[in-house]
Amino acid sequence: MTDTILIAAILIPALIIAIVFHEVAHGWAALALGDPTAQERGRLTLNPLRHVDPVGTLLVPGFLALVGGPIFGWAKPVPVMQRRLSNPRFGMMAVAAAGPGTNFVLAAVAAVAFGLAAPLGAQISFGETGMSTIVGPAGDVLPLVTGLFYFLLINVFIGMFNLLPIPPFDGSHIVEGAMPRRWVHHYEKLRPFGMLLFFGLIALTWFAPGLGVLENTIGPPVNWMLGKYLGLADTVSGA
Repeated sequence: MTDTILIAAILIPALIIAIVFHEVAHGWAALALGDPTAQERGRLTLNPLRHVDPVGTLLVPGFLALVGGPIFGWAKPVPVMQRRLSNPRFGMMAVAAAGPGTNFVLAAVAAVAFGLAAPLGAQISFGETGMSTIVGPAGDVLPLVTGLFYFLLINVFIGMFNLLPIPPFDGSHIVEGAMPRRWVHHYEKLRPFGMLLFFGLIALTWFAPGLGVLENTIGPPVNWMLGKYLGLADTVSGA
């Protein structure tokens, strides 16, 4: 239980930072492309209190961390008015891409810091709940290095998950902007069912883990990117 509480204490701040930067990136991109809505509503700030959803950012990921479930969460979306963008179609694609793009940049920063902070001989230790910690050569848990590892993993996961073409995720706006205009009205019909599909995906992951829903969909690209970032960490560390 002590290790689980430690992991929860590491995961929640890492998740909040990743989500807040993700949302603020949407707002800054929108402002740069002509839509000042987020600025007008005071959302272009890194103050987490302006973005935190008590349920989606704190209670849900905290509970899932404690019970060993798949960690996910959400913040209050930064408002973007597509019609106010100087180029609504391509502007919305750029605004949508800014969130995951920022997460991938944060993952790179975490990888560099991980490579600098992890001592020679550090290894991943898996606990009874399936959560892991980074331990030193003497077997002692390294909270800072563990935190950097999870910050890296969380940013990769959030970035890739948001690129799924499920409304209202960022990937859906990118796909919608890229598809031929004659197809858009058909795609828009999926929007009312997007969140139902999302929660169905989470329910299958939770109640039917044997199906490997996440492992067989988002798992391969997440693991691929994680491997690339850890390779960067090894390069930085000189390993």
